[in-house]
Amino acid sequence: MSSNVSRSPSLHRIGKNTRAQQPPIVRLLNLTKRYEEGAVSHAILHTVNAEMLEGDFVVLLGKSGSGKSTLLNLIGGIDVPSDGEIWVRDTCLTRLNEHALTLFRRDNIGFIFQFFNLIPTLTVLENITLPYELRGRGRREGEKAARALLDRVKLADRANTYPDRLSGGEQQRVALARALVHEPQLILADEPTGNLDEETGETVLALLLELTRDMGKTLIMATHNPEVVAYADVIYHIHEGKLVSEQDSAIATDATSTSARG
Repeated sequence: MSSNVSRSPSLHRIGKNTRAQQPPIVRLLNLTKRYEEGAVSHAILHTVNAEMLEGDFVVLLGKSGSGKSTLLNLIGGIDVPSDGEIWVRDTCLTRLNEHALTLFRRDNIGFIFQFFNLIPTLTVLENITLPYELRGRGRREGEKAARALLDRVKLADRANTYPDRLSGGEQQRVALARALVHEPQLILADEPTGNLDEETGETVLALLLELTRDMGKTLIMATHNPEVVAYADVIYHIHEGKLVSEQDSAIATDATSTSARG
């Protein structure tokens, strides 16, 4: 095990959200998403209603194609629903035009993807500071914030390195820092450990949970990994277009296993 991994936080030391119940940060009202396949309309999400509270770690479980990534893209304003409303705090995303939606994403949402999506022609430091600078903040202030996060993810000595010189786990740690540097309201993670080996994935997940907990951010994660549910505050299972809340981690794990076998 490398020294970086050994100094990283352990999942087993990551607690749940212990703050008093917070107001909803995300509200989904009769949310439906349909795709047209020739003359046939297919609803991947159907009349979904849910509230996700500020500061919570929310896990979305479901088999491939169930709609986990679709739901994240809708909450993040990347995709638009066929019907219904999406609220992030006091903003109704479904009432914003394309330009306003772009600005809202820039200022309020941090994205983490399975395949990192770092810009290969930018250094690690430049990749992280980009969201900060896009908000019109000063470069020096952005670099200060970026270096602080690089230290938290154990990559302080790689600031001037280009992404292709990093391992997959290192690239995902850079992506974590990039998603958090501009202090968004909401972090959306789509299978953030799906492209990593088990040990590296656990390290990345522990860092992500530690950082979002420390910063008081809301994290919504789509995953196939049933082990993640033990650390979640709220668990949803997507089945046949519906979003079902699972209060018991064991129930969510059994449901996921049953879906996988089916």
